[in-house]
Amino acid sequence: MTSETIISIFLGIGLATSVGFRVFLPLFALSLASYFGAWELNESWIWIGSLPALIVLGVATLVEIFAYFIPWVDNLLDSAAIPLAAIAGTAVMVSTVANLDPVITWSLAIIAGGGTASAIKGTSAATRLTSTATTGGLANPVVATVETGTAVVVSTATIIAPVIGAVLVVIILALIFRMYRKLMPKRKK
Repeated sequence: MTSETIISIFLGIGLATSVGFRVFLPLFALSLASYFGAWELNESWIWIGSLPALIVLGVATLVEIFAYFIPWVDNLLDSAAIPLAAIAGTAVMVSTVANLDPVITWSLAIIAGGGTASAIKGTSAATRLTSTATTGGLANPVVATVETGTAVVVSTATIIAPVIGAVLVVIILALIFRMYRKLMPKRKK
């Protein structure tokens, strides 16, 4: 496996993690990177760097970001966003992975890309649902701000330095695991 392949895997996993926070933002970031020549995509995904794709993904990103600031609408969006995150996480992974057999690429994309995005989106949806239940939705804009900020930071770091993006992914997953362990009741032996 070449260093280019490893870096492309880090890019895919970093963007898939961001997809778990905001579905369209990492796709828009990837589109920007491709449009300005900062990152080359697989041949069948070159279209994502086109001007029409850049515009559509930019508008979708803005709509998604602002919609998450509306209490109760954000919970409805999460219902649709969980399956979309799995698809988008798989798509960003497939579009970025270089020099691997298609079977390995798709397996990696489904497991690492779609799985990571789904895990993050499921956790953020549960967090938002808890926020809605405990604050009547008043704290949801704070949750939305943290999620959007995390998506921006991870997407940007991943595109600029995929290794740093991969480190951020490990930190985020460790924090989620730690929160999960604290919230789950202790089992008696």
